[in-house]
Amino acid sequence: MAYRKTEHYDETVTNGLMNHYKEILNLLGENSEREGLLKTPERIAKAMQFMTQGYEQNAVEILNSAKFHEPISEMVIVKDIELYSLCEHHLLPFIGKAHVAYIPNGWITGLSKIARVVDIFSRRLQVQERLTVEILDAIKEALQPLGVAVVIEAKHLCMMMRGVSKQNSSTTTSAFFGEFENDRTRSEFMKLISAELH
Repeated sequence: MAYRKTEHYDETVTNGLMNHYKEILNLLGENSEREGLLKTPERIAKAMQFMTQGYEQNAVEILNSAKFHEPISEMVIVKDIELYSLCEHHLLPFIGKAHVAYIPNGWITGLSKIARVVDIFSRRLQVQERLTVEILDAIKEALQPLGVAVVIEAKHLCMMMRGVSKQNSSTTTSAFFGEFENDRTRSEFMKLISAELH
């Protein structure tokens, strides 16, 4: 039996994007009818829908789908969450990792849901600064915790491939709420995400 990959895409959106990408290839001086490029517009159209699927997802609903009552108030950290996003200024990728923590106030959520929240907001056209705050706001709204902290470290291909062409630069953004605005709690979080505990 032959291999058949099954994916689901909006046909209207796919066809519209394909037409535009075909025209882009021609405007760049390429021949969109040559063998190597014949399926490129379709591939890009589907890739773009995959990489922006976060628009169709609700982070608060995801967190609430695995929300459990627990009478604890100790820091919960999920660190080194891989993220892949598209810079909204150049539509080039930025790639990195997120470190997310919260202090429960009677409610916890499934650990995988924290990673899902990062994915939902990453899979949109983004700037790293807004991405950081959106992750924090979703956790804050769903769990109403005593505190939330988000730190993102990423490399931006718009800086590496074009413009200043700085391959070794990285960008760090952070957002803190509640108990994490306290120096001691924030310092503990920063120490823990920097530590090699393995």
